[in-house]
Amino acid sequence: MKFSENWLRQHVPTDAGRERLAAVLTAIGLEVEDVAELGQDLDGVVVARILSAEKHPQADRLQVCRVDAGQGEPLQIVCGAPNARAGLVAPLALVGARVGDLTIKAAKLRGVESNGMLCSAKELGIDADASGLMELPDDAPVGAPLAGYLGLPDASIEIKLTPNRADCFSVRGIAYDVAAALGGTVADHDATPVAATGTATLPIELGAGADAPRYVGRVIEGVDARVRTPVWMAERLRRSGVRPVSFLVDVTQYVMLELGQPMHAFDRDLLKGPVGVRRARAGERLVLLDGREVELDGEFLAITDADRPVALAGVMGGMDTRVTDATRNVFLEAAHFAPAAIIGRSRRLGMHTDAAHRFERGVDPQLPRTAIEVATRLVLDIAGGRPGPVVEAALEEHLPQPRPILLRRARLARVLGLQVPDAEVARILRALGMEVEDVAGGWRVLPPSRRFDVAIEEDLIEEVARIHGYDAIPTTLPGGAARIAAPSETRVAEDTLRAQLVARDYHEALCFAFVDAQLLDHWQAATGSVPLSNPLSAELGVMRTMLLPGLVSALGRNLARQQSRVRLFELGKVFAAAGPGEAPVETARIAAAIHGDARAEQWGEPARAADFHDLRGDLDSLAACAGAVLDYRRSDAPHGHPGRSADVWRVDGGEARLGWIGELHPRLLRALDLDGPVLGFELDLAPLCRRAIPRPQALSRYPSVRRDIAFVAPDTVPWSALEATIRRAGGPLLSEVRLFDRYLGKGVDPGFRSLATGLILLDKSRTLTDGDVDRAVAAIMAALRDEHGARIRS
Repeated sequence: MKFSENWLRQHVPTDAGRERLAAVLTAIGLEVEDVAELGQDLDGVVVARILSAEKHPQADRLQVCRVDAGQGEPLQIVCGAPNARAGLVAPLALVGARVGDLTIKAAKLRGVESNGMLCSAKELGIDADASGLMELPDDAPVGAPLAGYLGLPDASIEIKLTPNRADCFSVRGIAYDVAAALGGTVADHDATPVAATGTATLPIELGAGADAPRYVGRVIEGVDARVRTPVWMAERLRRSGVRPVSFLVDVTQYVMLELGQPMHAFDRDLLKGPVGVRRARAGERLVLLDGREVELDGEFLAITDADRPVALAGVMGGMDTRVTDATRNVFLEAAHFAPAAIIGRSRRLGMHTDAAHRFERGVDPQLPRTAIEVATRLVLDIAGGRPGPVVEAALEEHLPQPRPILLRRARLARVLGLQVPDAEVARILRALGMEVEDVAGGWRVLPPSRRFDVAIEEDLIEEVARIHGYDAIPTTLPGGAARIAAPSETRVAEDTLRAQLVARDYHEALCFAFVDAQLLDHWQAATGSVPLSNPLSAELGVMRTMLLPGLVSALGRNLARQQSRVRLFELGKVFAAAGPGEAPVETARIAAAIHGDARAEQWGEPARAADFHDLRGDLDSLAACAGAVLDYRRSDAPHGHPGRSADVWRVDGGEARLGWIGELHPRLLRALDLDGPVLGFELDLAPLCRRAIPRPQALSRYPSVRRDIAFVAPDTVPWSALEATIRRAGGPLLSEVRLFDRYLGKGVDPGFRSLATGLILLDKSRTLTDGDVDRAVAAIMAALRDEHGARIRS
C-alpha cells in the first residue's frame, strides 16, 4: 500500500515528524518499505506560463522562450525540452533557486541570455518523468509558489501489509492505527448523504447469494466528463502509485484509496437495466477495460445489464460500458463481495488489480453506501450533475456481522506478562474504532465491521500489545513445571527412519505440497486431487496425491546439474478430496527415489547401476527398524515398469498394504524428460512405523538343521508365492527360508527356472531326527508340486 504522507496527516493530525511516523508504522506492524521524499527545498520555484517559444538562432534543439512568472515583465528563458510551447504552464526556477544540487544563475546559452530554468518533474524531485517540462493545468495561478500549489513538500510512503490487515488498504484505515499509536484522534470525514435532485434510477438484482450480498448504485445525470481532474486529487493519486486517467475514473480510484472501497463508473446511456450480480455461465465472453477478451465460467461473478455480462465483479469493468469524455450520465456502483468469491479469479486470468487485491482480503460490508455518497459529492463539486436517489439491494442474512468479544483483564496480563492500565486498554481499543464497555473482570468489545481479523480474545490482546508497544513487554523466562512426554514404544520415530536412510547414503528433500496438475496426469495420479482456490502459480495449482512426482522432479533437476548419482527421500503428507464441505484427507508417507550407480565411485569394486534389489534392501532396512515383515507382490500401478515393480505389504500382525516399490515406467520417464532408469518407493508412514513391544525369548538349546533343495518352477510363478507355500507347508519346525541361487540355461526347460533354497529347521524342545527333517522337506515339495507345478531338479 502506497500513500501520500500529507493525505494521511489530513485524516490524523499529528506533530510527529516523518522519521517518527515511519518508525511508529513499522512498530505497530505496518512495515514501512520505502519513503520517497517529494518536492523538498522548492523555494524560488513558481508557476509560470510560456508566452512564446522561438527557435534558438545557434542551436537546433534549444528554444528561446518568453515566460510570464507573475513579476510584471516576462523573463527570457532558454529551454531544450521537447514539449516547450506557447501557452504551456510549467514550473520555473527563478535565479537564486536551488534545483537538486544546482543553484540557478543568470547565464548565456549559445550567446542568448537565460534568466531561470523551466523544470521537469524529475528535476524538482516530484516524479520520475524526465521526458519534458512538467505540464500544469491551464488555470494554475501564474506566479504562485509551486510548493503551495502542489501541496509540497510531501512523501510517498509504501508499507508492507500482512494478509489479515485488509482494513489498512486505505488511508483512513491506516489513520486509525496511527491515531492509536500516537495518542491522536482520527479527524471527522464528511460522508453526509447527498440529497437527490433527479429521479433517474436503475433497478438492481442480486442473484449470487452470499457471494454478493450488497450492491449500491446511483445515477448522476448531466456530468461534464471532460473536466480535468483537480491537481490536489491527481497528485494524491500519483503519490499513491496510481496514474490519473480521466476525472470519472479518478474519482473511483480516489475513494478506493481513501476509504478502501473499490468502485466502478458505468456510462448510464450504455446500460438498459436492471443491473445484477450472478455467477457467470460457462462460455460467456467479456471484453475488459484493458482490451483483452476473456471466457468466463461458473467460478466467476459477473455484473450484468439485462442479464448480459458488462463487468467482472471484484476484478475489472467491461469495455462496452466504460465512461469516456462523451459520457453525460454516469452510474456509480459500490458492492460487497465475499472474499471466497473473488480470491484467485484475477490470477486465473493472468492479471492483478487493486480492486481484486482488496476484495480477496475483505472489504468493510458497511462501506458501499458511504463510498457512493463521498464519490457523489466529489463528482457534483467538480463535474456538476443531478444525482438520483441511491438504490441499494442487500441480503442482510449473508452480510458479516461483528460480534462482541470478552477481553478478560487477567488473561491480558497473563499473556503479555505485564499489567497494562485499564484506561490505556480502553483508550487503545476505542482509538482503533472499537466500542468498549466495562464489565466485571474486563471489557466487552465490539470491533468495527472493517476489522475482519478481530474475532476472538487473543486478537484483542494482540491489538493491545502492538499499540502499547512490543518493546514495553518485558523479556522473561517461562515458569512452571515442564511436562515431558515419553516416546511411545509402539511406534518408530520419524527421526529414526531419517537417520537410517541418511546412513544408507540418501539426502532428505523438502518438496512443495502443491504441484502442477499436468504432472499428476503424467503419473496418472490426478484422481481425487484437491485444487487450490488461490494458487501461487498455475504450475502449483493442486495438492499432491503422491510424494514421488515432486521427489522425482527434484531428482531430475539434480541430474540436469551434472549429478550422475542421486538418492533422495522425503517424509511428508499427501492429500485426497473428501466429501462436499469436508476437509481433504491427509496421509503421512515416506518416499525415496534413486538413479545412477549402486555405490559411489570407488576402486574396490566395479561400477554397476542400482536395481530393484538395491532399493528393496534399503526398504528392508527401514522395515527392520520396526521389526516389520514385508511381502512384495506383483503390482499393476500405471507409473511402474511391468515386471520390475511390486506392491509392498506388511504381513506380521495382520496384512496391510503399505505402498509401492519399483522402477518407473519408460513411458513416464519420457514424459518427464529423464534418461536412464529411475527407481523409487512410496509407503504409508503409520503402518510402517507400527512396532510391537519387544519381548525377550530364550535361545534354543538344541541345534538347527539345514537342508538345501533345488527345484524347478514355472517362470510365471513369483518367488513370493513360492516362499509363502514353503513356509505354510514347513509348519512350526521351519524357522527360516533362504533363496541363494537362481539358474536358467542348460538342463532347465524353457519357461522354467531353477531355484536353490536353504531350509533352516529347528525345534526348541528337542533335537530333530533325520525322519523329522525328511518329513518336513517332503511336505514342502508336495505342496510346491500341487500348488505351483514345481519339481525337484535332477
